[in-house]
Amino acid sequence: MSDLAIYRTEDIRRIEQCAAALDQPPALMERAGLAAAELARERFLSAGGCVLVLAGPGNNGGDGFVLARHLKAWWFDVIVVFTGERAKLSAEAGEAYDAWVAVGGRVERDFPRATRIELIVDALFGIGLERDLVGRYQELVQAVNAHAAPVLALDIPSGLHADSGRVLGCCVRADCTVTFIACKPGLVTLDGPDNCGEIVVRDLGLDAESLLPARGHLITASALARALRPRPRNSHKGTFGNVVVIGGAEGMTGAALLAGRGALLCGAGRVYLGLLDRAAPSLDLVQPELMLRRASEVVELDHQACLVVGPGLGRSDAAKALLAQAIEREIPLVLDADALNLLGADAALHPLCARRASPTLLTPHPAEAARLLQCSIATVQRDRVAAALALSARFHACTALKGVGTVCAGHDGRWQINTSGNPGLASAGMGDVLSGILGALLSQGATAESAIMAGVYLHGAASDELRADHGGPVGMTATEVAHTARAILNRAVYSPAG
Repeated sequence: MSDLAIYRTEDIRRIEQCAAALDQPPALMERAGLAAAELARERFLSAGGCVLVLAGPGNNGGDGFVLARHLKAWWFDVIVVFTGERAKLSAEAGEAYDAWVAVGGRVERDFPRATRIELIVDALFGIGLERDLVGRYQELVQAVNAHAAPVLALDIPSGLHADSGRVLGCCVRADCTVTFIACKPGLVTLDGPDNCGEIVVRDLGLDAESLLPARGHLITASALARALRPRPRNSHKGTFGNVVVIGGAEGMTGAALLAGRGALLCGAGRVYLGLLDRAAPSLDLVQPELMLRRASEVVELDHQACLVVGPGLGRSDAAKALLAQAIEREIPLVLDADALNLLGADAALHPLCARRASPTLLTPHPAEAARLLQCSIATVQRDRVAAALALSARFHACTALKGVGTVCAGHDGRWQINTSGNPGLASAGMGDVLSGILGALLSQGATAESAIMAGVYLHGAASDELRADHGGPVGMTATEVAHTARAILNRAVYSPAG
């Protein structure tokens, strides 16, 4: 089963144009309004209150008028607050307005204050919004967010940018968003998850991928089974590869240890830690299976399956020299933390990285991505998909741009967004464990693309399981994420149906 397709706004418009060019073009606005009305009736409505529909000046407002007409036909009390002008509506939205009025529908101008509202339907603005909401629209959004009634958003919460997930001044906080044709990146990254509530996709009878193959997809649990296969009985530790972690400068040994433990627990055959701190211990008493060495001793070690460089690496001259050595090795390479900072600070390393024939994985958070792209953090966050794609193209790498809705991108222009994970991951050492997990997957034979998708999903899924166990995300640790990831990975590979 393929993962759910995601389309940016320009591609949704192209799909709509393709649909309009069919011999029998579908009435997409009518289908959208009906689908939303059915969802509203199933999820939110009894027979007790009024449905308030906020209809904006564009086609999203037209969807709202269609929804209102169907709900009225089903004997619900519906009030429509319309913020536009009939004369300025598109032909399709104008027809929806007229059909609503023809059945006796009310059109109001102001948010009702005394009515008992059972559901608010946000049909103010759709995926084409580019400007900040101010003035009357800001007041309406504030009124919606202050109200006790649940909110159903049509296509996207008004004020949320469909491609980036950033809030445009202010944003409706929905309990549920019914999005049409396909999912959009802004629903699942940056501020989207905090404002969309449950996301329900209604394809409106279109097979979007037959009209326009998707470049983006959501990452699901199926990524785990695709990355690895069950182990043959006739195997040994060498079968599953040697992971070498380079890092652990003075005061940061723990970062390298966490990465090494993540790699070992997720299946690497052997794990070497190359530590820069000369005073570092020679044994990890918690995980004595790890082999602790000097960084200079292991960076050129024979029979490496994968190099993980960056956890606790620091930014010294010695660290920079080790990074350069690692980039020259033609084996799979994971660059994280200070390896990314060093790479961003030295333009001479960029072409060396881009020319690598072996897979390179980058795992930056937004600040590290900004250093690599020589731009501001705000620019990265303004379009996370574009930033991840730019990094992958510049460094000929697979990139995981971390954050809410981690964006994974390949240098072939394809991208994915991960939806597993929760705020419990906002804790020290989590990125170190992720880099170790990626190293383990690569060492066991996963491709760069499958490793990065499976790794970020697994990392987030472990935190989700821990959140359920703990009753919340507070106090989650990187160590327990690594242990939980091991259990999830085993279940996925050996019992994929369960």
